[in-house]
Amino acid sequence: MAKTPTVFIDGEAGTTGLEIRERLLHAGGLEVRSIAPDKRKDPAARKAQMAEADLVVLCLPDDAAKGAVALAAELGSKAPRIIDASTAHRVAAGWVYGFPELDKAQSGKIAKARLVANPGCYPTGAIALLRPLTDAGLMPKDFPATVNAVSGYSGGGRPMIESYEMAKTAPAFELYALGLEHKHVPELMAYTGLTTRPIFVPSVGNFRQGMLVSVPLHLDTLPSKPKAADLLATLSEHYIGAKLVHVATADETAKLSGRLDALALNETDKLELYVFANETHRHALLVARLDNLGKGAAGAAVQNIRLMLEG
Repeated sequence: MAKTPTVFIDGEAGTTGLEIRERLLHAGGLEVRSIAPDKRKDPAARKAQMAEADLVVLCLPDDAAKGAVALAAELGSKAPRIIDASTAHRVAAGWVYGFPELDKAQSGKIAKARLVANPGCYPTGAIALLRPLTDAGLMPKDFPATVNAVSGYSGGGRPMIESYEMAKTAPAFELYALGLEHKHVPELMAYTGLTTRPIFVPSVGNFRQGMLVSVPLHLDTLPSKPKAADLLATLSEHYIGAKLVHVATADETAKLSGRLDALALNETDKLELYVFANETHRHALLVARLDNLGKGAAGAAVQNIRLMLEG
């Protein structure tokens, strides 16, 4: 009888860790290992769990995630495979980026990898929209793109969650990272293929989860001066066969009557892509909708776990 794969979530008490654990327990087919609450910061106890696991998922702050990788490396040939849900390794050498739909080869790379960096929630939406366009040559790699995004407050971690749910001190809506130095920008550039630094404007709303990521375009600033239908066709072609990514047809988009609910995909692992347009003005708006805790975090991690353990 084949051995049941085992997964240890290092940092399972955090928002993403809890979400991953819940999804894995419902999915079945593997064993989820836990550590006693009083041992969560004990390196020896964590190392012992790692030694017994086939795969470790890191749901830790960046510095702690780097420490966990070093701890696992001490196991040598018995070191487990790792998925890191932090920002620490998303553009690091030796790590495979955990967005299976990036291109036709990416899911195979993830399946074979020992080290996988789970994508950020904002970059998931932006990369999903922009990578097909740069691959197809519709958007030059030096194009000055702008990415606007709004997320539910759960994407900000425990301090932000507490400010909304407990202290009640947070505003209904706010822009942030207005120094234009958000840590997701290197990730955006690395996997969209853009060489010109995009302007990234994140924001948070007074709702727990849900996300919209949008990219506005003056179509005539693109060298081939495409129609919106060309952008839609390129996205549709890129994601043929993708189980979790749906590119809305022109008819589906028209039925929305110019409105899009950020919360509509909550509690799912889906990612939806839209092309809104006004050809009279030669304007287009690309939009990605997802649950920041689903395809933007825990759902993506579970997708990668399945690829690594079953692929």
